[in-house]
Amino acid sequence: MVSGEGTPPPHAPSSPSPPPSCSPCRASPPATPTTTRSTYAHDEHRTVRSYTMQVRSPMHVVLICAQVRMTNVTRLCVTKSIPTVNGQFPGPKLTVREGDRLVVKVHNHINYNVSFHWHGVRQLRNGWADGPSYITQCPIQGGQSYVYDFTVTGQHGTLWWHAHFSWLRVHLYGPLVILPKRAEGYPFPRPYKEVPILFGEWFNADTEAVINQALQTGGGPNVSDAYTFNGLPGPTYNCSAQDTYKLKVKPGRTYMLRLINSALNDELFFGIANHTLTVVEADANYVKPFTVQTLVISPGQTMNVLLTTASNPASPAYAMAISPYTNTQGTFDNTTAVAVLEYAPAPAGNLPLPALPLYNDTGAVTNFSRNFRSLASAQYPARVPLAVDRHLLFTVGLGTDPCPSNQTCQGPNGTKFAASINNNSFFRPRTALLEAHYQRRYAGVLLANFPTTPPHPFNYTGTPPNNTFVQHGTRVVPLRFNTSVELVLQGTSIQGAESHPLHLHGYNFFVVGEGFGNFDPVNDPPRYNLADPVERNTISVPTAGWVAVRFLADNPGVWLMHCHFDVHLSWGLSMAWLVNDGPLPNQKMLPPPSDLPKC
Repeated sequence: MVSGEGTPPPHAPSSPSPPPSCSPCRASPPATPTTTRSTYAHDEHRTVRSYTMQVRSPMHVVLICAQVRMTNVTRLCVTKSIPTVNGQFPGPKLTVREGDRLVVKVHNHINYNVSFHWHGVRQLRNGWADGPSYITQCPIQGGQSYVYDFTVTGQHGTLWWHAHFSWLRVHLYGPLVILPKRAEGYPFPRPYKEVPILFGEWFNADTEAVINQALQTGGGPNVSDAYTFNGLPGPTYNCSAQDTYKLKVKPGRTYMLRLINSALNDELFFGIANHTLTVVEADANYVKPFTVQTLVISPGQTMNVLLTTASNPASPAYAMAISPYTNTQGTFDNTTAVAVLEYAPAPAGNLPLPALPLYNDTGAVTNFSRNFRSLASAQYPARVPLAVDRHLLFTVGLGTDPCPSNQTCQGPNGTKFAASINNNSFFRPRTALLEAHYQRRYAGVLLANFPTTPPHPFNYTGTPPNNTFVQHGTRVVPLRFNTSVELVLQGTSIQGAESHPLHLHGYNFFVVGEGFGNFDPVNDPPRYNLADPVERNTISVPTAGWVAVRFLADNPGVWLMHCHFDVHLSWGLSMAWLVNDGPLPNQKMLPPPSDLPKC
C-alpha cells in the first residue's frame, strides 16, 4: 500500500513478447520521405509527407515508427518551425481493432522533452504506456527513444493521441481509431464513409514562449490566432482561403464524422448549415442516438456523429463552422473557423453558414449535454457502480499565488494566476510518480494526503472568499483495488465561474448527475441517473455548477486527473489517484519496460 515503504510487491511476471522489429525507426535520419495524400483530410488539393510504416502481423500487432522533428509549416501567411510526428500536421491517423496490440516507437529529434498520451485508452495494468510526463514516465529527452507498447482491450471507437509535455500538444496530435472486432459491427447502420475531423488552434507565436511568459508574469497567456479543421484555418481568417478543409460528399449518403476537440484552451460549438447531426458515440462509448443542429465539444472529448447528406442539395456547398463557448472573465479567441461540406466544386466565400450559439450560451450547452445516455443494452451494458465505498467532493477552479517581492505581477490585483482542486495546486515532481510507487520510494516525491473534501468550505458558486491563495504539493488520493468511487466535481466562482473539462487517465467513469449552484448531498443524489448514465473519460464541470461521476478503481497504477484547458493544467489544476495492486496476479501492475526514460 502507499502508506508504507519497502521492496516492491510481486507483480505480474512478464511483459508481452517483443514486437516485430521496426527497422525504419533505427535509421537516423530516416529514409527520404515519400509524398502521399492525407489519410484523413479528404482534401484532394493537399498532401502530407509520411515516414509512417504500419504492419499488421498474424499476431495482430500494429507497429508505428514515430519520428518527432521540427517542420516548417505556414498558416495565416506566417511560417514557423513546429514539432511534428513524421512531418505531418496534424499527426498521422492510427487505426487498430479492438484487441490489437499497438507498438509505437518514438524517436525524439527536437530540443524539447516530449511524451505521448493515448487519450482514453485504459492501459490496463500498464501505466508505463499512458504518457503524462512526470506522472507515469520521465519525458523522452532530445536524441532519445521510447516504445509505447499496449493492447487495446475492451474498447472501440474514436480516441486520439497527443503530446503530454508543456503545451506541445498544440501541434503534436492525431486520431486514434479503434475499429470493432471483425465479427462485430456498429449498433447502427454502417455509414458510407468515416471521416476524422480534428478541431485545433493555431498560434502565430511560439506557444512555449507564450506559456513561459504567462507563468513568469502571472497573467493570462496570449490567445490563439485561429481555430482549425484538421490543421486548416479556412476562409474567415486573413491570408487563409487557400488553407480550407473540404469534405467532399455525395448526395443521399450517410457519413460518420469522428470529431475530436484537440484545441488547447477552448470548448467549441460545431454545426453544418442546413444539416442535422445524429450523435451515436462519446469518448469511444456508444450512446442512445439523438439528433441536433449544433453540438458542443470540450478539449479532450471525442464524438461520433452521423451526417446524412441531402438527396437534392439546394447549394453545391455548405459551411461547417466552429466557434468558442466560454464564460471566462479573461480574453479568449472569439473567432469562427469555417470548413466546406462540398457536394460540387464551389467558391468558399458566401456559403450558407450554420447558426451557432453565442459564446456564453450556457443554456445551449446544458440542453445539449443532457441528451447523453448509454445504450445500457445486453451487448453494451452500463456497469455503473450502484454501491459506493468512497464519497469525495472536489472543488475545481482558479485561485492566486502571491507575487514575489522583487517582481511586478499581472494577475488579479497584482498576484499571479493559479488553479487548484480542493485548494491544492499540483506541484510537478522531479521524477515519475508511477516509478516511485512501483519501487516504493515515496519520501520526497509524493504525499498520500490529498484532501478528499474542501479544506475551507464556502459558498462555492456565490461570493468568493477574500483569501484566494492556493496551497501547493504533489499529493495523491490512495485507493484500494476495486474501490467504488463517487466523485462530485464542484465548480467555484473564484476569479470568475467557468466550465472545466476534467479528464481522468486510465479510466472511464459514469456521469450520474449534474446541476447548477452548490451540490446538495441530501437532495441531489436521489435524482441521479443510475440506469443508463453516459460513460466518458472527459467531462466538463458546468459553469457555476457541479457534476457527479462514479468509477470502479480496478486498474492499478498512478493516474492523472486534470483540466484539459492547458492553461489551467499549467497553473496546477490536476491531481493523481494511486490505485494499489489487488491480491491476484492479474490485478497487479506490469513491470516497467527496459527502455523507460530517465529524468
